Amino acid sequence: MITRVTRFYLTTLSFMTLSLMLAAPSASARDDIDFSDTFQSIDHHDQDGFDGSAELGYTRLTGNSESETLLAKLTGTWYRDAWTYSLHGETTSASEDGEQSAEEYILSGRSRYNLDIDNYLFGLLRWDKDRFSGYDSQTTLAGGYGRQLLDTDTQSLTLEAGPGVRHDIYNNGDVENLPLAYGAVDYKWKVSDTAAFLQDFTAEGTRENVIGRSSTALQVAINDTLSLKVSYDIEHNTNPPEDAEEQTDTKTAVSLVYGV
Repeated sequence: MITRVTRFYLTTLSFMTLSLMLAAPSASARDDIDFSDTFQSIDHHDQDGFDGSAELGYTRLTGNSESETLLAKLTGTWYRDAWTYSLHGETTSASEDGEQSAEEYILSGRSRYNLDIDNYLFGLLRWDKDRFSGYDSQTTLAGGYGRQLLDTDTQSLTLEAGPGVRHDIYNNGDVENLPLAYGAVDYKWKVSDTAAFLQDFTAEGTRENVIGRSSTALQVAINDTLSLKVSYDIEHNTNPPEDAEEQTDTKTAVSLVYGV
């Protein structure tokens, strides 16, 4: 199974890279990829407004083995003066030969207040329910300071850091509240008028463990509202509960993104 996923990812990535090399901007293509990744957004908006996106990926394999994978995400971001508010929801489900192999639900909200063009304050709330993580659910509340280190027509880079607390509910019913240190790095590169490379990394450090999450994506515009996205996500828990199946989870997806 690992070999099949790895081969699929490498083949898809090679195809996308070749497409980027051969593609040329056209009048009918979207003039600008939306770089807004809601929970790591570092774009500057001069007026009030709204951005939204819906992402859907589905894979089904039949033959000697049968498997299904579904990925769905919804994101909305509101801009008002120096404030930005974001809401995000996503679900992942996978099964193989009738056996459920992945099931995760994520809900999160975020606020941001721009102090000036490069500095801002943020607050975030994230709820994660992963059936195979060893936790019944995890809720993270954090806030702090962010700074934009790079802001050009083609590249942007921000760093965030701050304190927080995480509310862990284990499968056996135990509950634990852990103070944490939160950090994040977000990088975006506009490869061409119709393509963007996105990379973000977040870490939550507590006395019990460190949970790191990395998301790498390549997004190519199809038209004014639709784009194709290839992504690779990694989540690593240095000390998961005993009934967790693995320390590291990976997710490879090819999905369609609809943006407004």
